[in-house]
Amino acid sequence: MNRKSCCALILAAGASTRMGKPKQELPLLGVPALVYTLRAFAAAVCIDRMVLVCPRGQEAHFRSLAEKWGCAGKLSAVISGGETRQQSAALGSAAAGDCDLLAVHDGARVLTAPEEIAAVVQDAAEYGASALAVPVKDTIKVTNADGFVVNTPKRSTLWAVQTPQVFDREQYCRLIAAAEDDFTDDCQLFERAGIPVHLCRGSYANLKLTTPEDIPAAEAILRERERKA
Repeated sequence: MNRKSCCALILAAGASTRMGKPKQELPLLGVPALVYTLRAFAAAVCIDRMVLVCPRGQEAHFRSLAEKWGCAGKLSAVISGGETRQQSAALGSAAAGDCDLLAVHDGARVLTAPEEIAAVVQDAAEYGASALAVPVKDTIKVTNADGFVVNTPKRSTLWAVQTPQVFDREQYCRLIAAAEDDFTDDCQLFERAGIPVHLCRGSYANLKLTTPEDIPAAEAILRERERKA
């Protein structure tokens, strides 16, 4: 099978309300958080170019940040995002240009490894739509509006979905342009359309910076990676 070209959409335009401060430039071991994301995609051979979607009016600043830290080599565009994650993804896909696959990634998921990116891109090349995911460790409860347990799904069927999520570009652009609901991840675009999404086994280390408690956990993982390097 011929290698399919892939553009990565790095979504980093969020308001970071749960973190209390912009996540993109939070220092992790002295390095801005977003730099780890850009480095991973720059190092992944399967990624041909990157589009970075950033807060409105900060395009020049974020391009300068990428250049300063030496991770701008594949950066083909830096554009401003929309009001929601889905709007930012739509704007990013429009700026991606001609390619076979789009790898949509939350910029705050800073610990994704190049080999994980390669695995999910290869998976999408085979199945048309794929996302990194890990089996859920905890028992999950479904509740009603009053907080009472309604049922307990079988844990063996539950997966925590991560990013990148990789899709056939033509299908993705068509579905996101027609979407009427505001989804929390891109797999839902395909699910709603009845198009199967394959899950590619990821890593529990691929955590997302969401609350302040995530920062020391991320730094601990980065220290361990430096120790093993």
